[in-house]
Amino acid sequence: MAEVHARLRADGIAVRYGDRSVIDGLDVRIPDQQMTVIVGPNACGKSTLLRALARLTPESAGTVLLDDRPLSAYGAKELARQLGLLPQSPTVPDGLSVADLVARGRYPHQSLLRQWSRADEVAVASAMAAADVGELADRDVNELSGGQRQRVWLAMVLAQETGLLLLDEPTTYLDIAHQVEVLELARRLSRSGRTVVTVLHELNLAFRYADHLVVMSKGAIVAEGDPRTIVTAELIESVYDLPCQILEDPLSGTPLVIPAVVTHRSGRTP
Repeated sequence: MAEVHARLRADGIAVRYGDRSVIDGLDVRIPDQQMTVIVGPNACGKSTLLRALARLTPESAGTVLLDDRPLSAYGAKELARQLGLLPQSPTVPDGLSVADLVARGRYPHQSLLRQWSRADEVAVASAMAAADVGELADRDVNELSGGQRQRVWLAMVLAQETGLLLLDEPTTYLDIAHQVEVLELARRLSRSGRTVVTVLHELNLAFRYADHLVVMSKGAIVAEGDPRTIVTAELIESVYDLPCQILEDPLSGTPLVIPAVVTHRSGRTP
C-alpha cells in the first residue's frame, strides 16, 4: 500500500465531554491535496473529530500534529495561517457587512509591521467571487438567507488562503444546486493543491466528491479509503441501521445508496 502523505494527523486521540467519552484512541491521517469527507450517523463524533483537528476541542489523550508539530506548539495566528475552519452555525455581530466579515479572514496575515495591503484586497475579492457572494458585499450579514450566510462564511475561510480547509457541514441550509456548487468549489480547491476535510450528511454527495472517505460510528473510524472500494450495503446497514442497495452512480461511477423500505417494529410499513 502506498504511503499516505499527511501534513495533518491524529495519533491515539481521546475526547471527553464531562464523564462521556466521544472519541477514544482514534488515529487518522488526512491525505494531502485531496478532499476527505467524514460521514456517520448523528452524535457519532464527526464534528468532534473535525474540531479536534482544528484545536477547538482539546484532546484528553493522544496528539494532533501538523507538519510533525503538536497543534499546541502553534501560536493562534501561526495556526490560522496554516488551517482554516468553517464551524457549524457560526454567529456574526449585528451590523457587520458581508465585505467586512470576509475581510476578517485576513486577520492572521496582519501585524504591527504588516497592515492592510493590496494583496489582502485581492484575496478578499477572489474569495467572494469563488463563493458567489460578490454582489452581496454591502449587505448586512444578518439580513441574508441561511444559504447566503453559509456562502459568506465560506468566503471568509477562503480569504485566509490556508493550505488546509476544515468545513463542518458546509452544505447546511443550502438547496441542492448550491450544495453542488459548494462541493464543486471544494473539489477545485483540492485539485489546485489545497487539502480539504469536510463533514457531510448527504451520503450520495459525500461518495461523489470524496477522494478519501472516513466512516465513523460511535466515536470510532470503522472504514476509510476510496468510496468505490469501501462502500457496501453491509457497511451502510451496520453504521446507519438502514437496509439498502448500492448501485453505481451513472454520472460519476461512485456508490449510490438506495434505501430499502423500512418497516415499523410491528411489521407494518408507514
